[in-house]
Amino acid sequence: MSNLINDPELDRIGDTRNVVDQYRGKTVDSIKDDMSNNAFPLHIAIENIQHDFNIGSIVRSANAFNVAGVHIIGKRHWNRRGAMSTEKYLQLFHHPDINSFMDWALDNKLTIVGIDNVEGSVNLGVYVFPEDAVLVFGQEGPGLSKDMQKCCKSLVAIEQYGSTRSVNVGVAAGIVMHEWVRRLKQDIKQIS
Repeated sequence: MSNLINDPELDRIGDTRNVVDQYRGKTVDSIKDDMSNNAFPLHIAIENIQHDFNIGSIVRSANAFNVAGVHIIGKRHWNRRGAMSTEKYLQLFHHPDINSFMDWALDNKLTIVGIDNVEGSVNLGVYVFPEDAVLVFGQEGPGLSKDMQKCCKSLVAIEQYGSTRSVNVGVAAGIVMHEWVRRLKQDIKQIS
């Protein structure tokens, strides 16, 4: 049974937010609670060393795929413009440094998987994700820091076939989240 609560102000003026129909006219808190109760058991982490403008688009994709949490590692402030207020509906965590993030992942029994096309990475098409994953993305340009790479159980790269060395980190995050959710849903379908 849904615990979604109507927002009287939105009922009065109309809801112009970019939300799916089931959330139209509902309070932010009740949407956040509903999403949290139905979230996929996947966490997303982003290194925020250079105040990357792509963090907002990663957060927006994390909302679209309803992940259990988004972690900002490094600088607390990030450019929220690309998120288009979708962060309001997610569980957000801040870790001032890599060590505090690693401690959190260890305490929560999550496997850290880095997403970067560096030497030693496994291709996404053949990689088997752990069920208890937190996927970590680096900054646009430099990618995952060397210190973060050392913390990862695995490194995964998206196969590419053109002349560019990499895709935008916001695009990469969307691709990998979609693949993780697609595989989980496929596994569930095969079990039933």
